[in-house]
Amino acid sequence: MNKIPRRKNNTVHVGSVMVGGGHPVVVQSMTDTDTADVSATASQIIDLHASGSEIVRVTVNTVEAAAAVPRIKEALAKKGIDCPLIGDFHFNGHRLLKEHPECAESLDKYRINPGNVGRGSKKDSQFASIIEYACKFNKPIRIGANWGSLDQTQLSRLMDENAKKELPLSNKELVREALISSAIQSAQLAESIGLSHDRIIISCKVSDVQELITVYRDLSLRTDHPLHLGLTEAGMGSKGIVSSSAALAILLQDGIGDTIRISLTPEPGGRRVEEVYVAQELLQTMGIRSFTPLVISCPGCGRTSSDFFQILAKDIQAFLREQMPQWKKQYQGVEEMKVAVMGCVVNGPGESKNANIGISLPGSGENPVAPVYVDGIRVTTLKGATIAQEFEGIVQKYVRETYGS
Repeated sequence: MNKIPRRKNNTVHVGSVMVGGGHPVVVQSMTDTDTADVSATASQIIDLHASGSEIVRVTVNTVEAAAAVPRIKEALAKKGIDCPLIGDFHFNGHRLLKEHPECAESLDKYRINPGNVGRGSKKDSQFASIIEYACKFNKPIRIGANWGSLDQTQLSRLMDENAKKELPLSNKELVREALISSAIQSAQLAESIGLSHDRIIISCKVSDVQELITVYRDLSLRTDHPLHLGLTEAGMGSKGIVSSSAALAILLQDGIGDTIRISLTPEPGGRRVEEVYVAQELLQTMGIRSFTPLVISCPGCGRTSSDFFQILAKDIQAFLREQMPQWKKQYQGVEEMKVAVMGCVVNGPGESKNANIGISLPGSGENPVAPVYVDGIRVTTLKGATIAQEFEGIVQKYVRETYGS
């Protein structure tokens, strides 16, 4: 379903997942548990992976966290979960990998931030130490520069050079250049140490939508490494969803981006998987990849004073997501299915006919009586309190008969 031409770059193998090289854009997420808590972290990884996260990143910030990584991998293996894990290292990654080589071997990829891998004379040696472990265990890395933790040495050097120019860069241009050059030069240093060119992914994350677009358009012209996309802090709720979608959609439409993360702030007590759903829906609504059947539903109007169709749309969406882990194993192409749940007679019948399966409720002031359309043909009319259950049964039957072969 990838109709947008992708930029040409290398393929990086992250465990069983291929990133770049024209392969489908990969969805990833990150745990927010204490990695040292093996049970809680493994449980969240399973939840994220079942929801569609193809790669999951975990914080490795303490001796206890590093020691827990192999046990987390074992817990996943016992459940039959093959989900590549990324180790997120800041400040002390060189020491943790040295003290816990089993952690270095268990991880499927390392993430390094050139802005905080070390200071002064220690920076290059500590960076080299991490790269050497990547080489030893044949692991890819992501060099993830971030404007919130910019390499100050690189920025100072560029500022000195900029001051001598006849037409100096603006402060914004200078920070942008520091961010991009930090990532690219770190990748070149990794290769000089011995890491192969096709084991590197790059990211240059910021929190501003327009700046992210500008940075990645420039970055894509200066490297053939696969690129990881995402705002570094997207925010909460609709703000986080809108800002991430606005930035990433433009870049993806340009063919830029090989793996994405939507860095949503979860609602208090909310599930982490919301960011996975947003990433999937972004790719699917753009026609880049399909993950789960789409539910088309109307916003409601004065004709839909009952909330019955809203409840039905929500229940059907939840039902489809619950079924997908099993359906995708059995029914090839089911993720392309479209289901319409409409609320009144104006557009309801037409939208229902255009979907693979559609149900059209009558609107306000009437008892629920809903015609059902399958591939454009009206097949039955549902009535009463069991409409939702009966409609789910029709969907199940359609999936078996249409995608079962």
